[in-house]
Amino acid sequence: MLIAIDGPAASGKGTLARRLAAHYGLRHLDTGLTFRAVGAALLADGRSLDDEAAAIAVVDTLDLDHLDRDRLNVHGVGEAASRVAIMPGLRAALVARQRGFAMQGPGAVLDGRDIGTVVLPDATVKLFVTADAATRAKRRAAEIQARGGTDSYEAVLADLARRDRRDSERTAAPLTPAPDAHLLDTTGMDIETAFRAAVDIVERARAERD
Repeated sequence: MLIAIDGPAASGKGTLARRLAAHYGLRHLDTGLTFRAVGAALLADGRSLDDEAAAIAVVDTLDLDHLDRDRLNVHGVGEAASRVAIMPGLRAALVARQRGFAMQGPGAVLDGRDIGTVVLPDATVKLFVTADAATRAKRRAAEIQARGGTDSYEAVLADLARRDRRDSERTAAPLTPAPDAHLLDTTGMDIETAFRAAVDIVERARAERD
């Protein structure tokens, strides 16, 4: 059983992915953390974020089962991840690792920006999770402030706009819903409502396949 969840930053896809993985007893991988891990490694080594060969070399060193979410979910690493994510060679190397992760055990829930279109095109069910920009910025600013950060709502909104534009306009696996993805707009939803809606989508997809 493979569940592919895509969507822009702060749409709620990561929280939904973790909840769905726990609900169905599946493994979970936040593929965005794999790009963040590469970016963080380059920063730590003082390497250029434009050095594709160095970025690819990091891929084989990653332990996808133990990516440190707290360490990697900081603003500077996010910017680095967005920079390296445009490299076609790096994307190909990470996609291979991500697919390998998904094919182990009973299945997996993967979330990111190109899961349904590139990583798992034959997933059991595909969700494209979104929310309006203002809602996403409020969520991300609250997360940052909960971790002790001081980024303002306005700064976060501007940052999300830049990332959305970069993710949507890149030539390698741009952010776009798969043709057979189910759209889930979480604007105005709390997590429990969004989770129940996601479970309903998954159950309908499983019934249709059966």
